[in-house]
Amino acid sequence: MKTIFEKNNNTGGISFTDEEIHVDFIDKKLLRTNSCGLPDIGELEVMRHYKELSDRNFCIEKGFYPLGSCTMKYNPKVGEFLASLEGFANLHPLQSDEDSQGALELMYKLQESLKKITGMDAVSLQPAAGAHGELTGMMVIKKFFEVKGEKRTKVIVPDSAHGTNPASAALCGFEIVSVKSNEKGQVDIEDLKGLLGPDVAAIMMTNPNTLGIFEEKVLEISELMHKNGSLLYYDGANFNAIMGYTNPKLMGFDVVHLNLHKTFATPHGGGGPGAGPVGVVKELAEFLPSPVIDFDGQKYFKKFNLKHSIGKVRDFSGSFGVLVRAYAYILMMGKSLKEASENAVLNANYLKEKLKNYFTLPYDVLCKHEFVLSAEDLKHKTGVSALNIAKALMDGNTHPPTIYFPLIVHEAMMIEPTESETKERMDEFVDIMVKIYNETESNSEKLISAPHNTPVKRVDETLAARHPDLCFKAE
Repeated sequence: MKTIFEKNNNTGGISFTDEEIHVDFIDKKLLRTNSCGLPDIGELEVMRHYKELSDRNFCIEKGFYPLGSCTMKYNPKVGEFLASLEGFANLHPLQSDEDSQGALELMYKLQESLKKITGMDAVSLQPAAGAHGELTGMMVIKKFFEVKGEKRTKVIVPDSAHGTNPASAALCGFEIVSVKSNEKGQVDIEDLKGLLGPDVAAIMMTNPNTLGIFEEKVLEISELMHKNGSLLYYDGANFNAIMGYTNPKLMGFDVVHLNLHKTFATPHGGGGPGAGPVGVVKELAEFLPSPVIDFDGQKYFKKFNLKHSIGKVRDFSGSFGVLVRAYAYILMMGKSLKEASENAVLNANYLKEKLKNYFTLPYDVLCKHEFVLSAEDLKHKTGVSALNIAKALMDGNTHPPTIYFPLIVHEAMMIEPTESETKERMDEFVDIMVKIYNETESNSEKLISAPHNTPVKRVDETLAARHPDLCFKAE
């Protein structure tokens, strides 16, 4: 292949001579014949350009990130170092078991750690994220009843559930049945009883639930479901609130997924990768995706011969780099995982008590790792909505909390400080929230047009959703 270039002195770019490029396998109409107009600058200016762009992004290292139900806590950088070790980062996923003993040992020990933490009897590390773990768990449940010869077509989901719960069950062909919440924000037992029947395969629950409230009657729910021949699925998105205090097995669950990128401090956001391992009780172990990692006393190996396996749900062994980071976090924390949950609960209740005098608190009870405020009364009084408050927070170097979820709370603001934030940082957040509250009466127009100090100002939400355009020019 012969290529002849010449420098274009006017643009600093590169252009072809009349001889052009001679490439037989590329259509000539696809080849550039003139300058691409790229700037001719030094490395320093290039680095400054990209650093300036990165500074426009908000991240956990830049400010407070109280994104309820997503657990945006600090990820220790030692995890990044360990995941980048040559033996891990450069190991080919098709390498033989004999030449991958270190990686297989890590995955096996992570499986064993997650079994101990959740109480489950078997674990698969394959799923790529929380929702993928949900889908995997529901596929296991579906096949379990198929093998038993039982036609169960319905899955019960609380009205406060994460939206991925009904979506995952529906993808498996189940009909979704909603169970109501009671005045305490918990599953209404009497409503649940009326929904049970021989066609119910499972109930999907988060405990504590999306309101940050612990389901006090979870054992009664477990008894009702099992008496009905149904299974219980545990959405592990909020597991970081109960580590060391209880586990899904003790609460009567049969299947559980864990969000390693939430509970065990691996990178979260930006489209992945994530990891959502699934744990099951003994009766469901043979239904897990294969392979799982096993140990015969001498070597670690991939075990494929699971009798009723649903098959692979992810290539190779899952998001291996995320697994390394999660295992490192578990080793670092050890029994202090219980302390992490304790501090997450303490921080959430601290913020709840500080803010409930300003914003409506629909469920004024002891919360776990998160809590939900409402701006409904404020909106009726001043016109300032939860969305306006979220936008205004951006001007205070604070990421907005989750808003308008769960759906059972109107104008919801779902706040989770996590265990990794200091009292000083949380006090700053309270000050910003109180300032915003005071401005709802004195300067509501400013709040309704916020944010004012960010690279991108207020956008048309409807237009942005229907016609997304990621190529924007900052003011």
